[in-house]
Amino acid sequence: MKLSSKMERCGLSPMRKFNPYANAAAERGIKIYHLNIGQPDIKTPDIFYKAIEEFHDPVLSYAPSSGVPMLLDAVRGYYKRIGVELERGDILPTTGGSEALQMVMATILDDGDEIIIPEPFYPNYHTSVTLAGATIHPVPTKPEEGYSYADRASVEACINEHTRAIMITNPGNPTGAVLSGDELKLMLDIAKEHELFIICDEVYREFTYGGEPLMSGLQFEGYEDNVIVIDSVSKRFSACGARVGMLISKNKEFMAQAMKWCQCRLCSATVDQVGAAALYSLDPSYFDEIREEYRHRRDTMVSKLKEIPGVVCEMPKGAFYVMAALPVDDADKFQMWLLNEYNDHGGTVLFACGEPFYATPGKGRNEVRLAYTINAEDITRAIEILGRGIEEYNKTH
Repeated sequence: MKLSSKMERCGLSPMRKFNPYANAAAERGIKIYHLNIGQPDIKTPDIFYKAIEEFHDPVLSYAPSSGVPMLLDAVRGYYKRIGVELERGDILPTTGGSEALQMVMATILDDGDEIIIPEPFYPNYHTSVTLAGATIHPVPTKPEEGYSYADRASVEACINEHTRAIMITNPGNPTGAVLSGDELKLMLDIAKEHELFIICDEVYREFTYGGEPLMSGLQFEGYEDNVIVIDSVSKRFSACGARVGMLISKNKEFMAQAMKWCQCRLCSATVDQVGAAALYSLDPSYFDEIREEYRHRRDTMVSKLKEIPGVVCEMPKGAFYVMAALPVDDADKFQMWLLNEYNDHGGTVLFACGEPFYATPGKGRNEVRLAYTINAEDITRAIEILGRGIEEYNKTH
């Protein structure tokens, strides 16, 4: 029987594809240092669980497709603190930021359309774009330039009659690149001048390390018809399992069409929305200690990586990932070898291979994304294993 050609063009997630081999290694007694996935080990705030414990509706019913009102108002309060006024109708809760991404692509793209995305980018963008029948037109970046992409000539060179949107991740996954206010405004200007949507994935907004103010595409006036924001409680509040995201836009026509998806999937989980409402009410000071912890982990990881001969990486400015080029022939093969054939005193490393983070064929083959979402001591040990593994691998490969 025939399967979807669109799905066949999608790949497995590089963050998860090696999990079966990692599980098998763990069953053999090998300690796996997980640098592959952005799963924070930061404690989820107690206020989340308290809100759920106090939820005692006699019937756990469907939530409105438009979202639980208390969550909508909590999100509005959060954005008001950064100078953005929202109406309830500007917000649609989703099943994680991932569903918000799928919803956007299904709403704005048709077969044959293109969306401009700087590469390397979060690989699940490719899946959502492909299932919508469209393709990614990449904007190339360079690690030695901090993966910067806010260049008018570079972006406008990608625009053609098939272009429907520009997508940015700020702060960036996997690069950690952070746009300045002027750079973000430039991207908004390009989108507006060419009558394009600009999709701002802002799920790492709190995690910048240079003292930058919280920045959102929603803060700029005059771009209401262009800006679509994807947000989530997963990274911000270390609540990945809650699966609560947000699709936010002041474009009424876009939101009306997106509501069709919301009604098709009925609603996001009622109880998770109740817990998420409590998270959005947290004082901004909640992030101060967490931000410093991630900064320490980032500095530890980069300093240890730079001790490995042949590794190329730059200091990320935000999020919690490092993109690095390794002195190996193929990161996929190296990862399989690390899990199946190698360990250093009972330990090995799991990372996300770099090639799926690119749309340009052949790029990223020896690159990896490393998440600093484990403690600094484990990061130190993991990078030591990585360095020894590279040395041993290159002796036989």
